[in-house]
Amino acid sequence: MDSLTLVLTSSLMLCFSVVSTTSLLDTIAPGQSIRDGETIISTGRSFELGFFSPGTSSTRYLGIWYKKYAAGTVVWVANRETPILDRSGVLNFTRQGVLLLLRDGGKSDVVWSSANLTKPPKNPTAQLLDSGNFVVRDGNSKISNDGDYLWQSFDYPTDTTLPGMKLGRNLVTGRDWTITSWKSPNNPARGEFSLGIDPRGYPQLVLKQGNTTIYRGGSWNGVRWTGSPRQQPNPVYDYRFVFDDKEVAFSFDLLNDSLLSRMVVNPTGATGRFNWKDDKHGWVIYYLMGADQCDIFAKCGPSAKCDMDGTNYCNCLDGFKPGSPGDWSTRDWSGGCTTTAPLGYCKKGEGFVRVQRVKLPDTSGSWFDRNMSLRDCKQKCLKNCSCTAYTSLDITRGGSGCLLWFGGLVDLRSFPDTGQDLYVKVAASYLGFMKKKKRKAGGMRIAMLICSIAVVVTAIVLGWRLCVRKMKQRYQGKKRAKNYDNDDLELPIFDFTMIRNATDGFSDDYKLGEGGFGPVYRGTLCDGQVIAVKRLSMSSGQGLEEFKNEVVLISKLQHRNLVRLLGCCIEGAERMLIYEYMPNKSLDYFIFDESRSKVLDWQRRIHVIEGIARGLLYLHQDSRLRIIHRDLKVSNVLLDIDLNPKISDFGMARMFGGDQTEASTNRVMGTFGYMAPEYAIDGLFSMKSDIFSFGVLVLEVLSGRKNRGFFTSDHGLNLLGHVWKLWMEEKALELVKEDQRQLVAADSRLVALIKRHIHVGLLCVQQEPDDRPNMSTVVLMLGGDGKLPEPKPPGFFAERKVPETDSSSSYSYYKSRSIGEITVTDYIPR
Repeated sequence: MDSLTLVLTSSLMLCFSVVSTTSLLDTIAPGQSIRDGETIISTGRSFELGFFSPGTSSTRYLGIWYKKYAAGTVVWVANRETPILDRSGVLNFTRQGVLLLLRDGGKSDVVWSSANLTKPPKNPTAQLLDSGNFVVRDGNSKISNDGDYLWQSFDYPTDTTLPGMKLGRNLVTGRDWTITSWKSPNNPARGEFSLGIDPRGYPQLVLKQGNTTIYRGGSWNGVRWTGSPRQQPNPVYDYRFVFDDKEVAFSFDLLNDSLLSRMVVNPTGATGRFNWKDDKHGWVIYYLMGADQCDIFAKCGPSAKCDMDGTNYCNCLDGFKPGSPGDWSTRDWSGGCTTTAPLGYCKKGEGFVRVQRVKLPDTSGSWFDRNMSLRDCKQKCLKNCSCTAYTSLDITRGGSGCLLWFGGLVDLRSFPDTGQDLYVKVAASYLGFMKKKKRKAGGMRIAMLICSIAVVVTAIVLGWRLCVRKMKQRYQGKKRAKNYDNDDLELPIFDFTMIRNATDGFSDDYKLGEGGFGPVYRGTLCDGQVIAVKRLSMSSGQGLEEFKNEVVLISKLQHRNLVRLLGCCIEGAERMLIYEYMPNKSLDYFIFDESRSKVLDWQRRIHVIEGIARGLLYLHQDSRLRIIHRDLKVSNVLLDIDLNPKISDFGMARMFGGDQTEASTNRVMGTFGYMAPEYAIDGLFSMKSDIFSFGVLVLEVLSGRKNRGFFTSDHGLNLLGHVWKLWMEEKALELVKEDQRQLVAADSRLVALIKRHIHVGLLCVQQEPDDRPNMSTVVLMLGGDGKLPEPKPPGFFAERKVPETDSSSSYSYYKSRSIGEITVTDYIPR
């Protein structure tokens, strides 16, 4: 179950007790009953119905759970608000077709009932279907669709949506098909989180905490919810959305019957779709809602869009500017943006700018027409003085229908792969300004073109021989690279002479530092671009394999929180990597220095931690490859000019394929203090070993202290042990350095934020890999405010010297070499 975490497990694999003495068929006839200890099982043995006690509770509930696979996962509860305190419960089925749940062996009051039937039955039968739906039907009729059921549990969902189940609203009866979280893993009563469809305006999928929207899946555009980052259709699911006079409903069906899939709302608010993996004996995340900062509802305020790959999360739309620039400078974007020039009241010249590839704004106050063309939609918005934007209602078959917005455009975010274009109304003066700018730019382009032609003609004559020589060098460099790698590295190959000139002959004045790979130099190319050059040292413990590994892996990775590899140089014995230059050096340059640490205020530290988490999530889950970094630490996190973090140094990284989740090595390489116990001792590495390193990093950033080198003489604890001790004594805030503690304590919001990040850090460094959360959950926990599980003791929490031999290990210590604070350790078999 390595894909699940403590924060999710409580409601995904609910343990319960049920003393089963009798298993009936899949049906109940009138006059029959099910007593506590008896169950019925669907024909294909997929689901079971009976009495159970959730978690550690002793109270009893009537429910449905998976039987054959994922046994014990509860999907429906009848009496979630009215538990039975003992094992005296009984479910009766009357001759009128009504299900009655009673206590005291049927002698006491009704605890729950199936309520009124849609029509009087002639020969009622209650049946548990292989879909997990518990239905009452007329035994004389052949069931063809849901409309033939007299009553069904699918109409009364709890915290789970199964294939064929609806989310939405019956517009005739007013019944809502909404799933609501349990209060806790031990109490299935309605919690504070719910997922359903908001029918106001044009319907949209929303996740709420109480009455407050915290996540919005967007409106349906004929293919997908506009807030879904996943492409549709796909080979696994078939989605259906119905919006007519009778209902607005969304459901999904599985195209592969062997797959188990469900959507669930966790008691902590974690909501998403989960698939059962039999080889892992657990549920794995297919898609998690609210997994990043841009999923927070209205994070950027009106007329702004959120972009996880941008320099800042929030940016104003074209023709708009920050409403409160002072707030934006402190990263408070909730006030949103206002027009750069005020819109008139349908004044001549007003028009639209196209915002490409976005999740459409909140549609709760929108207007729509299914039959209108996009051209007519534009005219409709122009003529309505209150209209602020328009787009197609349905994007299938070239687009159709009209969707209009009035007032602020709230909760937009960029989706480069799946987003939809939106047309936003702007003032005539702004359009005029843009036209002048384009004309001026066009005139300048013509003038520059004329000059360029003259320059090019001259340059062709003078530079022909130089170009031929450079092309020959480049060709030879690429040939050498291919011979070395036996594959096309898909990277620019830099000429050695060019790099040598850029670094002034690898002058010490240009040297930025030195690590296990070798020295790193600052360089400036002839076009003015500043670069960082990592030059493989002949004495480096990281040899040609690590060089090749870093080139192959990082050349395929692109993310705002990963350092960008520009190219490489392979010439003779030289091996160099050329990166984008990070002017603010590495994270350890700031956090471990008394004076420079003040540059990273608390908001920036939180920003850095969350950026690293997103980068690691990309490596583990969202990239084309599944990458285990194996040497994540503060010195391998670089900071750009805006102090945005970028993970670097992929020399020790490993790629996992398919469903691989763990590997082992006889050559343990990394940095003590960041290594997970299972890796340092047994050579086992996985995503969970990276997460241990991330947890150490989090606690170092928050405390400004190194894990190795920090030592409490009274308890013999390193930083992890010190944090654990403070946590157990409920003194977590004492992790903050004393000179900053008073400042932090004055801001209750900051106190809660720091404690939450300490909590997440401790969850990441737990001794057992299965106890640690995965990165998608870490990102969710860092950005949310729901309740977190209690951490267990961390691994390696006592300071100790590394022994020269370890009889408990299958490896013997071979050599240890330190360069700065980097320790590279190799093990060889005995």
